[in-house]
Amino acid sequence: MVKSPKVQLAKPVLVSHQPKKERSETSSEDDKIRLADFIHENTNHIVQEWEAFARTLKATNNHMTPLALRDHIYELLAFIVSDIQSPQTRQEQIQKSQGEKARTSTPTAAETHAALRLAGGFDIDQMVSEYRALRASVIKLWSKANPIMNSTDILDLTRFNESVDQELAESVSHYTEKVNYSKDLFMGILSHDLATPLNVIAMSAQLMLNIGALNKQQMLDNRQTMLVTQIRESTSRITKIITDLLDVTRARFGAGLPVVLAPMDMGLVAQQLVDEMRVAHPTRTILLEVLGDTKGDWDKARIGQVFSNLIGNAVQYSFKDSPIDVAVKDNAEEVVLSVHNQGIPVPAEKLKTIFDALSRASIDQGDHPVAVNLGLGLYITNDIVVSHGGTIDVTSSEKDGTTFTAKFPRVVS
Repeated sequence: MVKSPKVQLAKPVLVSHQPKKERSETSSEDDKIRLADFIHENTNHIVQEWEAFARTLKATNNHMTPLALRDHIYELLAFIVSDIQSPQTRQEQIQKSQGEKARTSTPTAAETHAALRLAGGFDIDQMVSEYRALRASVIKLWSKANPIMNSTDILDLTRFNESVDQELAESVSHYTEKVNYSKDLFMGILSHDLATPLNVIAMSAQLMLNIGALNKQQMLDNRQTMLVTQIRESTSRITKIITDLLDVTRARFGAGLPVVLAPMDMGLVAQQLVDEMRVAHPTRTILLEVLGDTKGDWDKARIGQVFSNLIGNAVQYSFKDSPIDVAVKDNAEEVVLSVHNQGIPVPAEKLKTIFDALSRASIDQGDHPVAVNLGLGLYITNDIVVSHGGTIDVTSSEKDGTTFTAKFPRVVS
């Protein structure tokens, strides 16, 4: 077996006008190397260790070359060396700890590193782990070369950690800024560049239907009417998907769903939505029960989404000949909404993640399983309820069916 050659650390060249002394315990302090000098002289070895770790990270872009893996690591180390060697007052140290130290360049090496890592498909946790690996590599190699540390070494180590933390903070901040920009761009494309032409298509289809109904000379035949109706309905579904994606994007990036509270009657909204769902699903039986005082301060449009999503979910996952029961009931300081249906029960393991975004539910109904969506509706429903200070849960069994229950406080604290 051929042994791999050991990589030797570069030894510092000491210049002295004193007579050469024999190495001993008494002269060990004179032979010590400062941390900044050690990093400068052993940069290649440090980069090799760091690169070995970076290769273990699985990024979306799996075509990263060694050169790409080493992007700006030399600049990062050069900054650290310069920062350790530069004089620093107590006030400057405090400013650095608060992320307020003045920058020497724009963009910095850390910001460029973050931008390249984002473009390369690395997530933020992987990028942070790179800094941990860099810190560990330097400290390990330096400790091996300097097994006994004095107060100067401790000071160097403190300055080193401060520098790494500053680089890490700049990278994380820039990475987050780029992600937020991508989110805003995505939302802008959805809300304007896609929604606007879809609205034009929907209005054009509706206009064609209206003209055909009023003008006998331009009346559409049955096939034309069917095709135009499909265009209108498909456009409406796409618009709904876009709205859901916008809501999910806001919620998942921490912005939360916008909620505008105003006095309203949840019972009246329930009646409106049930009527709409009856028209949309004329073959299904949807029953509504409203009991007690159902007034409070909520966001009417968002409450409508809750009803629409829960009833739509019940229609999709219930037996075709079974009724869907919707109830809105007064419960002192809150109003309780419930939607019940009979169908194949949700498996117990699925109940735990049923409100997660992009979770799929599969229902087997023989040779023709029900087509399923991406689960955005229930995720959005949960977020709307939580935004109102409420709670939502679900129970499901073969005997009792499936029931979603949402509780809305009358006054959001």
